[in-house]
Amino acid sequence: MADTRNADLTFGATDYLVHMAAINTAAPLAFADPATPWKCLGWVTTEGGTFTVEEESQDVEAAGSLEPIRTLMTRSTKSLQVSFLEGLNPLVRSLYDNVPITALQPTTGVASYDLPDKPADLRYAYLFDTMDGEKRMRLYMPNGKVVERGDEQPQTTDVMPVQLTFRFYKGASNSAAVKRSIDYGDVDVSGFFPTP
Repeated sequence: MADTRNADLTFGATDYLVHMAAINTAAPLAFADPATPWKCLGWVTTEGGTFTVEEESQDVEAAGSLEPIRTLMTRSTKSLQVSFLEGLNPLVRSLYDNVPITALQPTTGVASYDLPDKPADLRYAYLFDTMDGEKRMRLYMPNGKVVERGDEQPQTTDVMPVQLTFRFYKGASNSAAVKRSIDYGDVDVSGFFPTP
């Protein structure tokens, strides 16, 4: 077997960008810069984002067998956690406070709004772009919402990060909850695939 190890296939993110738009907004062309209606959520911490897939299954047991005769996949949840550095970014603040973005539009320089007693089901489309030189990865989620919020702690020693955990659901026409795109840059990956 050929040794296909290649240090150029390592990936160390040099930038991490998050964009949002209305639910089920189509993804931009592969790795094109997101244009209107996509809006950037600003700077994130150097940790970038943590993408998680949680899967649950149930074994079906039957008489006459010491091993399960079948395994049913009962759940597959995809989520992503990001800490944003722009604690006053209206998009980030609206997601954290679970209010429509229009609530944060200032009148006479001040925005004032009530935090909802009952959580609203605010859903958007999201792009998460990661870059390493010419190499890029993009996650596109047509239907996502914030399901967890970190503690809010304004402080004098550092900026106030805003931690959000997003969960993703199938989009319009039952499209996948998450689509990944990879641009390998100028790295030759042809040795990984069978020749016809």
